[in-house]
Amino acid sequence: MDEIKKTPVTSILIALNILIFVIVDFTGGTENTRHMLACGACFTPGIVEHHEYYRLFTSMFLHFGIQHLVNNMLVLFVLGGRLEHVVGKIRFLLIYLLGGLCGNILSCVVELAKDKYAISAGASGATFAILGALVFLLIKNQGRVEDLSSRQIAVMLILSLYMGFTSTGVDNMAHIGGVLGGFLTAFATHLVSVARQNAD
Repeated sequence: MDEIKKTPVTSILIALNILIFVIVDFTGGTENTRHMLACGACFTPGIVEHHEYYRLFTSMFLHFGIQHLVNNMLVLFVLGGRLEHVVGKIRFLLIYLLGGLCGNILSCVVELAKDKYAISAGASGATFAILGALVFLLIKNQGRVEDLSSRQIAVMLILSLYMGFTSTGVDNMAHIGGVLGGFLTAFATHLVSVARQNAD
């Protein structure tokens, strides 16, 4: 209970992802591609040709199978709580959502360039945004964020990206876009915070 009070946004995001997974699974299956598409999975032709921009957002809360969900929620639980504790609720939510959107946008851009399309979903772009934000904080704080060192974050980031590139069916562009989006959002919100402090 204490952890939930300290990191309410992380807890709500995990609960929301699990709730949506259960609903989607019971109404048609989380590994049913057509059903996932109907529920809001990311699909570039739908976004570009039919202006279904909501997919960039809704796909962040959908997962293909229980393992996909568990993997992302573990990362969110372990790293999301630490980030939220450091930057606060609002900044954390912005990093998570904007970073996830950046990941999906980069994925769509690359698919358009390659003219190859896939139906995708998952919170991994947003969880990679958490890693990107932690990288920024490590630079800002000269090598440490709470109990995490720059070496630990670097290892996690490199291993996560490596596993994505050596696995099949993984949207690696969403991961890269998430890292960049998380880093830039953390940087931008930091600048806003500093500007407010100076104004006061």
